[in-house]
Amino acid sequence: MVRIKHRVRHLYATLSLMTLFVFVPDLRSNTNFEFKEVSSTVIMNSLQTQPKDSFLRQLYTQLLFVPVWTDEESLSDLGIELFSHIKEDKTLQKSTKLYQDALRLEEKAAEVYTEEATVAQKVDLEFKMSQLYGGYANYTLYGSINWGAFQDRLHNLKVEDIGAAWVTYKPQFGAVSLLESAVLGGGLKKMFKQAQPKGYGYKELRTALIEYEHIEKDGGWEYLPIKGTLKVGNAYGVVPALRERLRITKDYLPCDAEESNVYDTCLKDAVVRFQKRHGLVAQGVIGSETVLALNVPVEKRIEQIRLNLDRIKWLNQRDEKRHIMINIPAFTLFFEEDKALRQKMRVITGTKKNPTPIFSNRVQTIVLNPYWNVPKSIIQKEMIPKLLRNPNAMAREGIEIHKGWGEDAGKVNPGSVDWSQYRYSKSMPYRFAQVPGNGNALGKLKFLFPNQFSVYMHDTPTKHLFSRNVRAFSHGCIRLSKPKELMETFAAFNPTINLEKAEKVLEGKQNAYLNLQNRVPIDVIYLTAYVDYDGVLQFRNDVYEYDKMQLLSYRKW
Repeated sequence: MVRIKHRVRHLYATLSLMTLFVFVPDLRSNTNFEFKEVSSTVIMNSLQTQPKDSFLRQLYTQLLFVPVWTDEESLSDLGIELFSHIKEDKTLQKSTKLYQDALRLEEKAAEVYTEEATVAQKVDLEFKMSQLYGGYANYTLYGSINWGAFQDRLHNLKVEDIGAAWVTYKPQFGAVSLLESAVLGGGLKKMFKQAQPKGYGYKELRTALIEYEHIEKDGGWEYLPIKGTLKVGNAYGVVPALRERLRITKDYLPCDAEESNVYDTCLKDAVVRFQKRHGLVAQGVIGSETVLALNVPVEKRIEQIRLNLDRIKWLNQRDEKRHIMINIPAFTLFFEEDKALRQKMRVITGTKKNPTPIFSNRVQTIVLNPYWNVPKSIIQKEMIPKLLRNPNAMAREGIEIHKGWGEDAGKVNPGSVDWSQYRYSKSMPYRFAQVPGNGNALGKLKFLFPNQFSVYMHDTPTKHLFSRNVRAFSHGCIRLSKPKELMETFAAFNPTINLEKAEKVLEGKQNAYLNLQNRVPIDVIYLTAYVDYDGVLQFRNDVYEYDKMQLLSYRKW
């Protein structure tokens, strides 16, 4: 079936290309038809010596060896569009080799068409333009992150007993498929626009990149030599420079009060806005963390924005009514409905030693009064040492030990087992389960989206941790600050959930499962720069040091 579909698609492409290059009025001239025919032969023969997996051979095989950038007497419409699109791309810095190559090749094309160039010379230009297109398409579609090198670095963390994971989702278009669509009537600019990610605030973050590049061209901002703590009502010599620093990033909004060296309430409001945008304690008191964020150079912020734009390109692109996103550096859950924010809450994610994986799935079950089946790693690292000191240690925490994972697996007397033999073993024949109740590590609710990492969202008895700004405290799962509110949100579009009955069940300790009729896609993401639902640019600290790791092999164009 797959082969038949592929053959049908290829036949459609063949007929469409023939129509475009032979029967469209703009291309009817005999001379141009003859050029296409001769140049196709030259292209086909020239590529025979290239490896089958080379970009040029793959591209022109898919395009039936027809030239797309060149015509007999001038560049084709696509050729003209390629140069103009590259030059109009405000995210592509003019200093890059890619941009400079485009300018040089455009000049070369002008020379070719002002001289009596041969078909071979025009085919050579055709190939060079395809190589330029290939580089630009990779820059635009895939970005600059070396995912292979990054995955190797994550794998190397296992030496430190860190099980980090980041699942990527390949962009919809590649260079070949995008050009094929452009040739079949889409046009280059239209297809590049269509290929841009539609979610995760990509468009808004791209706009922020252009704004910050303007700031860089205007000189950026000065380093602020702030020592100690700045408090409202006091005068400081650095205040005018601080005010200007915040004015540049639009955090400072002028008030009626006269501007002086006094740290006034108008400036405090600006500082609070800045602190909120950077995930800091937003009380207007300027301490070491705020000073550190203020003094990050604009070049570093641009680098950070670019990095996160490239991450979005490899996220799971959703086009559904509802969507849950958990952004780890922001320690926040966003519930999106019809592209608008419906619900937002604080979350606790994994520590640097136990990082929450980056991946996608669907929420399909809510568990009331859940058991906590303790992962093998926690049993070995934390619980066996306790049992070796005190055989009754698990009973104090409400944890039962069973002989296996079956429903009929009997309980075990912990004093009858030599736990030392399982401290570092590859297998664990016993199941440790914490019974439901207020003291359960999962609290009263659990939200399941089955995955290879055994990660889920859940309630927690440690509510006080949600008041912290940095909330990396878990073993990898996601703790919710408002789990009942999230259940209520699911109930609004899931008739299988009876809230009144659920509330009664939660009053006791009886374990129950609620299967969702309407499941919601969930994406655990890692964005240290993003634009929120109010259109405000946000920056967050690199809690797992993934920025640092990815920038080590970040591609220069």
